[in-house]
Amino acid sequence: MELFDRPEYGATAILVYLSINQGFSEDHLAEFEGLVTSADIDPVAMVGGSRKSPDSRQFVGKGKLEEIKGLIAAHKATVIVFNHELSPTQQRNLEKDLEIRVVSRTSLILDIFAKRAQSFEGKLQVELAQLQHLSTRLVKGWTHLERQKGGIGLRGGPGETQLEIDRRLIGVRIRQIKSRLSKVNKQRHQGRRSRQRAGVPTVSLVGYTNAGKSTLFNALTKAEVYSADQLFATLDPTLRQLKLPDFGEVVLADTVGFIQDLPHELVVAFRSTLQETIDADLLLHVVDASSETREEQIFEVDKVLREIGADKIPQIKVYNKIDCLDAVVAHEDLDDTGNAKAVWLSAVNGEGTDLLLKQLAQQCHPGNKRTTIKLKPAQAKLRSQLFQLAEVIEERVLDNGDVILDLNIPEKYCYLIGGIEAE
Repeated sequence: MELFDRPEYGATAILVYLSINQGFSEDHLAEFEGLVTSADIDPVAMVGGSRKSPDSRQFVGKGKLEEIKGLIAAHKATVIVFNHELSPTQQRNLEKDLEIRVVSRTSLILDIFAKRAQSFEGKLQVELAQLQHLSTRLVKGWTHLERQKGGIGLRGGPGETQLEIDRRLIGVRIRQIKSRLSKVNKQRHQGRRSRQRAGVPTVSLVGYTNAGKSTLFNALTKAEVYSADQLFATLDPTLRQLKLPDFGEVVLADTVGFIQDLPHELVVAFRSTLQETIDADLLLHVVDASSETREEQIFEVDKVLREIGADKIPQIKVYNKIDCLDAVVAHEDLDDTGNAKAVWLSAVNGEGTDLLLKQLAQQCHPGNKRTTIKLKPAQAKLRSQLFQLAEVIEERVLDNGDVILDLNIPEKYCYLIGGIEAE
C-alpha cells in the first residue's frame, strides 16, 4: 500500500479562482485575495477560468492541473489556495498529484480566525470549528490513517486503524470544548439577564466584514477597539455603554463580521458569541456604501441572521463610508412612522453620527418602571418570577407573611403585576 503524508504548509501560494456556472466578479476576486493576505500568505500567481461544474476527482480539469504544475515549478510555490470548498477526495488527489499543500476556502478562513482570536472563548470557538471541519477531512483524506494499530496495552484493541483513533480523539476534544463553551455561555447569559432586569437595551452592530463596524463602534463609544482595513479584524465581541441624548444608557455590542459563504462550522461554533446579536433589542446593520456589491453583502448578512434566528429583530441599516462617495451627504431614510430605515454616515470623520444617535434614542424605548408592590404568601411563584425578570431593589417581609418588593421592572413585564396592591 502506498503511503502519502500531507506536505508542510508554506508561505508562497498559487491562487485558484474559477467561475463555476456563473460570471466573473472583480469584487469576489478582491475578497479572495484579501483573505489570502489576511492569512499572511504571499500570492505569487493566479489561475483563473470557468467551468460548468467541478471535476469530481480534482475539481479542476487536466489542462488547469498542468498549468498549476508549471506555476509551482516557476515560482517555487509551497501551497495552493482554492477559493472553493473541496471534498476530502478532491483535496487528497490534488495534494498527491501536485505534491504540495492544498487549502480550501473554508480552511483558509479557519486559519485567519485562529490567528485573530484573542479571548479564551474565541480560541475555544475557533478550535471547535477547526476540529469539526477536520473530522470531515479524515475520510479518505490521508492514506497513513489507514494503518492498523493493535496489541497489548493499546486502547481500541487489535486492528484499530489510525483513522479510528484520530476520529475518537477528535470526538473527545470536541466534547471537552463544548462543555467549556457551555460554562462560558452561562456566564454571558448572567450578564445579559442583569442588563435585562435593569431595563438597559442592547444594540448590536452586525454587517459584512470590513464594512467599518469597529470604526463606527469606536466613533460612538470613544473606545479603542482594534480596527483595520482588513477582513475579520475583530472576532471577539466587545460591549460598551453608550449614553444617548434625551434617553439614557444602552449597551452597544461589536460582533464578528460576516462574509460570502461563511463556513457553517464557524456559524455553529460562534453561536454563543453571536448570542449578543440574537438577544439584542435593535440591530445596526453596517453596510459599506462604497462597495459595488453592497446589495450582495446585505443579502449574505441577512442570510446569516436568518440562520441564527435574529432576522425578526428591529434593524436600522447604516450606510457607512460616504466619504468615499461623490455628492452623498449624511441623511436619513425614514419610514411612515418617522423612524429611520437607514442612516447614511461616515464613521471616519463623524459625519452623520449625530443622526444615528438621535434615531437610537427614538427607537430604544424606555425599558423600566419603578414601583412598589405587596405580595401574599400564596404568590411565591410570582415573587420568584420577579426576581428572575426584574431588578429587586429592596425586599421586606411583614409579620403576617406578606412581602413588600421595591422593583425596577421592564415595561414588557409590567402585566405580571397589573392589579396588585401598591404601597
